[in-house]
Amino acid sequence: MHYLIFFLLFFVSFTLALLSIPIFIKTARKWRLMDVPEERKVHRIPKPLLGGIAIFLSFYLTWFLGILLLPLIQKNFPSLAPYLPPVSREIGRILPLFFSGLLMLLVGLADDFKPLKPYQKLAGQVLAAFLLALSGTRITLFMPHPFWSYLITILWVVAVTNSFNLLDNMDGLAGGVALIASLIFLYISLLTSQIFTAAVLATFCGVLAGFLIYNFPPSKIFLGDAGSLWVGFTIASLTILTTFYREGLPTFLPVIMPLLILGVPFFDTISVIIIRWKRREPLFKADRNHFSHRLLSLGMTERQAILFIYLITFGVGINATLLTQVNLPGALVILLQSVVIFNIIAVLEFLGRRRNKDDYRT
Repeated sequence: MHYLIFFLLFFVSFTLALLSIPIFIKTARKWRLMDVPEERKVHRIPKPLLGGIAIFLSFYLTWFLGILLLPLIQKNFPSLAPYLPPVSREIGRILPLFFSGLLMLLVGLADDFKPLKPYQKLAGQVLAAFLLALSGTRITLFMPHPFWSYLITILWVVAVTNSFNLLDNMDGLAGGVALIASLIFLYISLLTSQIFTAAVLATFCGVLAGFLIYNFPPSKIFLGDAGSLWVGFTIASLTILTTFYREGLPTFLPVIMPLLILGVPFFDTISVIIIRWKRREPLFKADRNHFSHRLLSLGMTERQAILFIYLITFGVGINATLLTQVNLPGALVILLQSVVIFNIIAVLEFLGRRRNKDDYRT
């Protein structure tokens, strides 16, 4: 019966996103807040950039409506009461996500209006991550000293946030990967009876699904930096809120579940950094060296590249959920399998590039 709560949260947030995005498409056009095509970009006509604002508002409107209706639901549906905590506790848990997430959204929105310098963007991200850690949402990793907890939390949040910001380079890519990863995190939360994180993830999946209807190629709206930063920040925050390891498990390796589930964004980020470093190009300069662009250069269409990345995200991510059910050798096999998958992709890319060069020479 309590699964009805998660379905309702998903449905309401999905509907709000679906209804609000057309409004923001018109608003973006009116304000001329558009992503204009250039050589490094795939799209050929200007696209509105306010998708992130639409899903942010839809997400938190769903939650605040739910909090307001909690007493009414508890009174009229007593069978659900055991699964519905006090309003004060829910507000206390969601507000830190709201305020730190709002700061991250505003940093991205400022970058959408007028591109920020890399250090300005990074400073805003670090501040948002610090506020989140200050609220008590921190990674501990069995380390008692708070300094390391703060440091690791900030590094994790900034790394995940920037990975999704970099991944947002093609229609439907960042939103789709975020949706698949969030559905896997939702599955883990439901499996381990983590009601709060499951509820937040169900809401998050709803707004992402609603957005993807307008963003899948050919897209009508983009996330913008505001959206990609907030999506990455929210996923990073939810991985901290979710408990992956608990006493009694045969190994501590379930703590690396988020690394595997978010393997595609990290693979894209690391590979782009390596390519830019080898070519002695600026690390923060946008280009067409991303995973999705490289798939296009191998002959895939835009949709094929996106669906291929979705498949890799799901394959590696769902495999990671087994880490709670195996012993140390089994967990190492799962980890090795994920590493092998990404190495196979790298080898195929290398062979494809060499073939293209040989064809060009002939």
